[in-house]
Amino acid sequence: MQKLFSIALVLFCLAASSFGQVKVAPLPIKQRTLANGLRVVSVQDNSSPTVSIHLWYNVGGKNDPPGRSGFAHLFEHLMFKSTKNMPSEKMDRLTEDVGGFNNASTWPDFTNYFEVVPSNHLETLLWAESERMVNLNVDEANFLSERKVVQEEYRTRVLDPPYGRLYWYLDDITFQKHPYRRGVIGDLDQLEAATRADAEKFYKEYYRPDNAVMIVVGDFEQSQFDSWVDKYFGSIKKPADAIARVTEVEPEWATERRFEKFGPIVPFPATAIVYRAPKTTSPDIPALKLAASILAGGESSRLYMALVRNQQIAQEATLDLTLSTEGGRMAFIGIGAEKGTSQNLEASLLAELKKIQDIGVTAKELEKAKNQLISDTIRERETNDGKAVAIEAAVAYLNDPLAVNKDVAALEAVTAADIQRVMKQYFKDNNRVVIYYSQEKKAEGVK
Repeated sequence: MQKLFSIALVLFCLAASSFGQVKVAPLPIKQRTLANGLRVVSVQDNSSPTVSIHLWYNVGGKNDPPGRSGFAHLFEHLMFKSTKNMPSEKMDRLTEDVGGFNNASTWPDFTNYFEVVPSNHLETLLWAESERMVNLNVDEANFLSERKVVQEEYRTRVLDPPYGRLYWYLDDITFQKHPYRRGVIGDLDQLEAATRADAEKFYKEYYRPDNAVMIVVGDFEQSQFDSWVDKYFGSIKKPADAIARVTEVEPEWATERRFEKFGPIVPFPATAIVYRAPKTTSPDIPALKLAASILAGGESSRLYMALVRNQQIAQEATLDLTLSTEGGRMAFIGIGAEKGTSQNLEASLLAELKKIQDIGVTAKELEKAKNQLISDTIRERETNDGKAVAIEAAVAYLNDPLAVNKDVAALEAVTAADIQRVMKQYFKDNNRVVIYYSQEKKAEGVK
């Protein structure tokens, strides 16, 4: 019955968006800030006996110490090791053993930890999150074991895949000064040079209540939840030291830059054309998301139809939006097929860009893109964890959990003229980095 209701709801919203503005009930968000600076955001929803807990820390790849690329990512792993009162991997036992799950992820701007459990385990998970906020064992054994895990992750995600290095270069050679250029996953040599003392310093500097937001959605009573938060987090002291923030500012991308890069096992050439993105607080973000959907949202999108189906020069063609708080990147990427070359991939990608800049998009394309993004938004919020994820994104990128209640309206308000304008404004010839990526050339006589 729940599944049928969900399908009916999505279909209703799709129909509604074709004729007028979609009406989405706002999430009843409660907010408060503890004396130690911890921000608490909650939504009571007793429709299912589950609860989602997200602890968001304002530290990401951009905050890696100089010469220590990958440190935020390393610390994501360390947070699952032992604490003063919990053995290693205890978070798995507290979640998976009761039918729930837990995970974490590191982003350029933040790191998040999250669990979904039956609601009668909420108090236990609040205690566990407070425990690892202040009592993590950053000992030599934990540090060395997790460093090896992160180094191996770099090998399997960057070095081993045929196009892994290309995606690494999207950050590494495009950003000129901002620490976004380091990416998130890390660097083998810099991780090897890191020490346990470095990790201890990083923990004390960033893992603190005034650098965190806790988001809890699900089956609880508000007064009981508030008392548990006070019990387990209220006594944590706010450090006296200021939190180190990124001060580097990325220069304008004012001249086209071109690079030719190589990998050891690249079946077909690839091309990336990377542009600087606006900050996530920009009012142009909804229009850019809709443009990306029109250009690269599935097998009926413009890029797929042109490069993959009709010209048959690519096996993959996309517009990747990596949006960050201090201005991320937007990359047209073409992974070649048998007929593909770096040159014809670039020419075809730029031809599709020029079409949308000169002619714009049709009313039908815009309606379809809105239907896709809005239905995805509504579908994702059918669960407690989906609601928590959406609120967390509003916190991370807009510093306002209430912004989650405005995103559907923001998409609805975008016009075809808005899309044409942003594609002209942000995708300029002198605001891009072009990367040709192909099989590395072997030295003469080497087999």
